[in-house]
Amino acid sequence: MSALIHTHTLVLPTSAAGRRLDQALAVALPQYSRARLQQWIRSGAVRVAGKAARRPRDRVQGGEQVSIEARLEADERLIAEQLALDVIYQDEQLLVLNKPPGLVVHPGAGNRAHTLQHGLLGYDAELAHIPRAGLVHRLDKDTSGLLLVARTLIAHTALVAALAAREIRREYLALVWGEPISGGSIDAPIGRSPKLRTRMAVRAAGRTAVTHYRIERRFAGQTLLRVQLETGRTHQIRVHLSHIGFPIVGDPLYGRRRTVASPALQRALQSFHRQALHAQRLQLHHPRTGKLLRFEAPLPADFTALLSALEQS
Repeated sequence: MSALIHTHTLVLPTSAAGRRLDQALAVALPQYSRARLQQWIRSGAVRVAGKAARRPRDRVQGGEQVSIEARLEADERLIAEQLALDVIYQDEQLLVLNKPPGLVVHPGAGNRAHTLQHGLLGYDAELAHIPRAGLVHRLDKDTSGLLLVARTLIAHTALVAALAAREIRREYLALVWGEPISGGSIDAPIGRSPKLRTRMAVRAAGRTAVTHYRIERRFAGQTLLRVQLETGRTHQIRVHLSHIGFPIVGDPLYGRRRTVASPALQRALQSFHRQALHAQRLQLHHPRTGKLLRFEAPLPADFTALLSALEQS
């Protein structure tokens, strides 16, 4: 198994005081999974204030200098697969993909194969050396649209940092139930739901989450919103829009099935088997050249058909 030696030297911010070591590092180095960081801590690859750390659960005070010298193994547990990927841009540093609805991004329980990550390894074997096969952010299985992938460790570190600094602009189209009077912003922390672990919820103890939205098109009983993410929490748009009373059409977790008067529209809604959410626009500065890049992905056929049915109802 091939490996790369990866090193980091950093000072934990004072805001990390009281956190577990693995939690503090996950915030400081978001390009790595928490599981990977825990593995490095246990192996002795992480030194805090000059001493080898061994326990991920140890609390930090903030201000400590941390050094990491670890082997980044090529992930050979994932078998590369030849999937049809819609690549809309590529160069030696990054890829931009248009993900179809229904494609799982990361392997997990019930999805051990045929994910986008498997397909990325089939597209470029070198991505095995990049955390999460180069994926900088993620989309839910049934959300369509643009995804950013780094092809080098340097690009991955730069793009993840840019995402954390809110320097990457992501815009979505969301079809919601209801008729908002105007656009606005939602500033409400999001955390894991205490009642159902597969759901997220607005919680006082959650992580900061900010979503901006404006009206794109009005229908009778539904509204197409243009949504911009300022942060990127799990299910953020779905949770926030449901929280203010405008759940996304078709959302199985944060909405509910509704009936409408038009039989044709009701059939169209019943045949739409996912949340009506599409990552349409992406804007970023190239990690090497600094050039401003803008991308746009057309709505998939099922979303377009649903909007057409709304217009005709």
